[in-house]
Amino acid sequence: MSFSPLITQLIDALRCLPGVGPKSAQRMAMHLLEKERKNGAYLANTIHLALEKVGRCEKCRTLCESTLCRICSNTKRNQGLVCIVETPMDILAIEQSGGFSGIYFVLMGHLSPLDGIGPKELKLEQLDQYLAAGEINEVILAISPTVEGQATGHYIMEMVKAHGKSVSRISYGVPFGGELEYVDSNTLSHAINSRQLV
Repeated sequence: MSFSPLITQLIDALRCLPGVGPKSAQRMAMHLLEKERKNGAYLANTIHLALEKVGRCEKCRTLCESTLCRICSNTKRNQGLVCIVETPMDILAIEQSGGFSGIYFVLMGHLSPLDGIGPKELKLEQLDQYLAAGEINEVILAISPTVEGQATGHYIMEMVKAHGKSVSRISYGVPFGGELEYVDSNTLSHAINSRQLV
């Protein structure tokens, strides 16, 4: 059995979402058309509005509907302390921890020469301008510990040091309350090598 052209188009459109394969997309499309037409219309309208209205914060580059996001516009935040992350989801994770009072700079990825992603694509010249303007006193790198993440962190670290600013990297290691026997060997090795005096 083949679906009509419009249903096929809906299924194909749903497949753009992460983790949604052909069968999941079919189930979603059928569910919307059979049982959730009103909610489907609301979903379509909300997606349309979000794509039209949501842009990037002029300062940190996270997703928001205004010129500055709520974090960058908050005068109680430490504007001289910047945490560099790869995605807006990283901001959410750090904010939920409640342990950071500065602002952010979102890379929207990491350096990957094989994919054509260099410093220009990550808008690192904007970060360089902030550093040169003296707005930033300290930079914290919260970038994933992948090969690309390490290369990105090293590049940014050199940039920050060239401006005479303080730079540090978040620790990666054993999770709080975690059992050592369940921690993978790379994480455990990094935790031991990144140990601190107490």
